[in-house]
Amino acid sequence: MPTLFRFVTVIVILFALVYAAMFALATFVSPRQTQMVVPVPIEQLDRNAVSSPKP
Repeated sequence: MPTLFRFVTVIVILFALVYAAMFALATFVSPRQTQMVVPVPIEQLDRNAVSSPKP
């Protein structure tokens, strides 16, 4: 029984550490928002997808 209690205690402590790390990352780290522009050559566009639908 003492080994089971020790095992459960270690698992709970590890879970608490992981939870604390996730909470700290979610609280103290803010994402950077930047504008992204990717040039696409006209030759790579699919001509059939751009055309108007057929009736």
